[in-house]
Amino acid sequence: MYDYADSEAATAVAAAASGVYSIVAIVIAVIAIVAMWKLFAKAGKPGWHSLIPFLNTWDLFDIVYGAGWKMFLTLIPVVGWIVPLCLYFRMAKAYGKDAGFGVGLVLLSPIFMLILAYGNSTYYGPTSSFL
Repeated sequence: MYDYADSEAATAVAAAASGVYSIVAIVIAVIAIVAMWKLFAKAGKPGWHSLIPFLNTWDLFDIVYGAGWKMFLTLIPVVGWIVPLCLYFRMAKAYGKDAGFGVGLVLLSPIFMLILAYGNSTYYGPTSSFL
């Protein structure tokens, strides 16, 4: 026989886990938005641009590469996986940090963005190279 009590318990556990996951995802998103707002302000861009989809990506690429149009490189297959990785390393360099900090941005980007935003880093601008 099928026990419906187990089914209800599993559904309740799944709903609770989904709720916790949603709350954690929202907290991480808010942390990332706050960090981006401050990073944009350090780079001389309006902080509210971090709230608008596509515009925030355009400005981020403009801050890091000096050309916002390079965000469209992420739409190219295979290259679209490499460009964001390069973006994080270039972001670290644009704010005066080394490659180790770039690894931190790749692995734990919200935390390392907060460190860039509220730490003693200074925005130096983009460096010259393609990727």
